[in-house]
Amino acid sequence: MSQQTLENVFQQWQGNEALAEQMIPLVGQLYRQNNVVATMFGRSLIKRSVIRILKDHRFVRKLEGTELFVEDTYPILKGMVALNLGPAHVDVGKLAVMFKRQGGGDVEAFLRKELNEIIDGYQPGGSKGEPQDVVLYGFGRIGRLLARVMIEKAGGGNLLRLRAIVVRGRGDVAKDLEKRASLLRRDSVHGPFDGTIMVDAEARTLTANGNVIQVIYADSPSEIDYTEYAIHNAVIVDNTGIWRDEAGLGQHLQCNGAAKALLTAPGKGDIKNIVYGINHASIGDEDVIVSAASCTTNAIVPVLKVLNDEYGVVNGHVETVHAYTNDQNLIDNYHKGDRRGRSAALNMVLTETGAAKAVSKALPELEGKLTGNAIRVPIPNVSMAILNLTLDKSTDVVALNDYLRRMSIDSAYQKQIDFVDSAEVVSSDFVGNRHAGIVDAKATIANGHHAVVYMWYDNEFGYSCQVVRILQQMSNVRFLTLPH
Repeated sequence: MSQQTLENVFQQWQGNEALAEQMIPLVGQLYRQNNVVATMFGRSLIKRSVIRILKDHRFVRKLEGTELFVEDTYPILKGMVALNLGPAHVDVGKLAVMFKRQGGGDVEAFLRKELNEIIDGYQPGGSKGEPQDVVLYGFGRIGRLLARVMIEKAGGGNLLRLRAIVVRGRGDVAKDLEKRASLLRRDSVHGPFDGTIMVDAEARTLTANGNVIQVIYADSPSEIDYTEYAIHNAVIVDNTGIWRDEAGLGQHLQCNGAAKALLTAPGKGDIKNIVYGINHASIGDEDVIVSAASCTTNAIVPVLKVLNDEYGVVNGHVETVHAYTNDQNLIDNYHKGDRRGRSAALNMVLTETGAAKAVSKALPELEGKLTGNAIRVPIPNVSMAILNLTLDKSTDVVALNDYLRRMSIDSAYQKQIDFVDSAEVVSSDFVGNRHAGIVDAKATIANGHHAVVYMWYDNEFGYSCQVVRILQQMSNVRFLTLPH
């Protein structure tokens, strides 16, 4: 390769970086002024770095089989800014691919056709809707990740406001707050918090990226009056797992200022177990206590849904290879559960999972068709579900993978199902993935009526993103998604 060729390649990269840098303020303006969330094939462009934007463009070739460059998307974004758009989620990547495939032409005319529902929809000073107060009851692994996601999404038309966290302990408040802030600021799995966190010991608050979060100390819901902190009609997100039935979770609703409760674990009794993307529309105004089911249920249900729709699931077995969790022992010690007393860091631990049975709560058509088991393994995050299925309709690997790839791009399950086709990926590659589950195409087995689908999932962060989506549904925070 000649020196001139090397220079040309580098200059092209620098040109792409420069265009990506110009895209960032356009994305920010659309978000903060117009409440338009710009995405790239389902991946948000809000608050993303230059390199991340370039990587998202590169990723499109794996999904669409065509290259997408920043010079393709920049005119689309620039054109959107000029159209005075109303609130929506707009996939800039899909628009750019559509425009490219039609041979280009007049960008404004193209956008006016594809985005006609929101053109001139921006009203300066107009109502963006009523903000929804949210309280995190418990501030462990899921609680802190929920805080990160909500803080990141604050602003624009999101409307969810993290107002408080509830924790136990009444010792040295200043020291405790510093500890809470440190745990939010630094995470061994998910890395540092993207922003700044300040502690006010006198007011008992944490301020993260301008979001003032009240820290409330209580040993039970009965001790709390949220209205004392100007919190009203709040959704209480219970991350403790202590209460899973209506009677226990109902304690939250007896607090002044609380209106609804969302459990980040499988619910018991008549509580609706919701997998966003599947049965979230069933949440009515009368549903004041809702469960977000489990991370594994969220991971497998969307793929089971699309497979059942296309091929019919006769029966099957779900095996999960799950990262260890905080309820296991670090070293051998007494534990009320079978096998979980043995060291999580040294053993594969065979245990039970209720995910297979829980599937029917979101997909009644699969009632009694699935069995399940789990193996806890010595890694802190990212798990795998193996769906071993008998199908009603025959298929092969190519057809099955192509169908799942299309479902990950152009279906209502785009935010739930991700798709990877690489022989090199391992579990750590999926830390921070925002989808409920990721299909590993290279591992797919399909022969006639038998299929085995391997799915990765970030059992912490991907699940937390699903929880936030349920929060939006419960709070009537909904967005038009374009292009159709």
